[in-house]
Amino acid sequence: MKKFLFRLYLNLMKLVARFTRINNKSVVILNGAGRSGSNGYIFAKYLQKNHPEYKVTVVEPWPSSHLPFSIWRKIGQAKFIVTTHQPFKIHSRQINVQFWHGVPLKRMGIMANNTDRKADLRNVKLWQKNVDIVCSSSDLYETMMSACCAIDTSKYQKVGFPRTDALKNPVITKKQLLYDLFKQIDDQAQIGIYMPTFRYELEDSQIINQIKAGNFFALPDFDIESLNQNLKRQHQYLLVKLHPYEQKIVGNFTSQYSQIAFLNDDYLFEHECDLYELLGSTSFLITDFSSIYFDYLAFDRPIIFITNFLAQYQKKRGLLIGPYTKVVPGPCVKSQKELVAALSAPNNYQTKRHYWYNLTNQVQGVSACDAIFKMMTKD
Repeated sequence: MKKFLFRLYLNLMKLVARFTRINNKSVVILNGAGRSGSNGYIFAKYLQKNHPEYKVTVVEPWPSSHLPFSIWRKIGQAKFIVTTHQPFKIHSRQINVQFWHGVPLKRMGIMANNTDRKADLRNVKLWQKNVDIVCSSSDLYETMMSACCAIDTSKYQKVGFPRTDALKNPVITKKQLLYDLFKQIDDQAQIGIYMPTFRYELEDSQIINQIKAGNFFALPDFDIESLNQNLKRQHQYLLVKLHPYEQKIVGNFTSQYSQIAFLNDDYLFEHECDLYELLGSTSFLITDFSSIYFDYLAFDRPIIFITNFLAQYQKKRGLLIGPYTKVVPGPCVKSQKELVAALSAPNNYQTKRHYWYNLTNQVQGVSACDAIFKMMTKD
């Protein structure tokens, strides 16, 4: 019922906002990605710095049923509407530029095991009707997106993604990050970051209860004191960044341990930055089924994959590539014991990282933001 009422609300506001005059120098970015690798937020910062002749409005959170009418007027006036999730626009004279928010590792839309068929088909129609340009990084990206959303191949433009531009020049140095979040000064420091996907959709209360209790890995042999000591011996520091939806459920965490800190959205908003704008200051990544690892390949740094819920996730939702443990460019671990061993072992996955980076990114060495701006504003 709530979804029906929200769609009704959107249609009503679209009707009202339709009666506005389009401003060819106006860009509205509907940002549903928060500060966790948000293409929309990073592109907005680029436009504000490099193209002040364009009026840029960032609408967040999106979608929302609490937007003032003044915002709806701006959406109706915009020549360009940029989206990070479902494509959206008021009328046909507008240009919808679709960034999406990650390489689709997990199945979604018509490919997913846990979605509603009617809703999937309705979303397919939205993609066919509303999207004008779908930004892409590779043939593989286009294949996976079309498999899930039935996107017409003519809509793709290989221009890359704004979030990958942010990887090149971190706005927060390793030294500052270490002091801000760990209160440490260590010339030998290696800062790693743990970024899991949204585990709540597995509908397993035991997983969420473990996370709420502080077992952020949800590993069977989790021992935070032992983990902290192992990290300390190797001058390793671990940032924990929960999935945004998961963080809403469990709230903000704090850590009393010298080598472990939680990166909450408050820190990112305080520094007016996106997560990707500080990833360059990290030395390794730990994840499970989050597509962040495709982007992290640009660093050619170690990646560790936690797979203790792999079978459960494949059954519940499904993955687009596999066998997962055979194709990912890093060790797969199912316990803290295996994780600690992987953190201290030599990393021999460089060839595999290069292979997947070249496969998923065919627009290397260029500014994605520059390419996107030129593409969307050309006559």
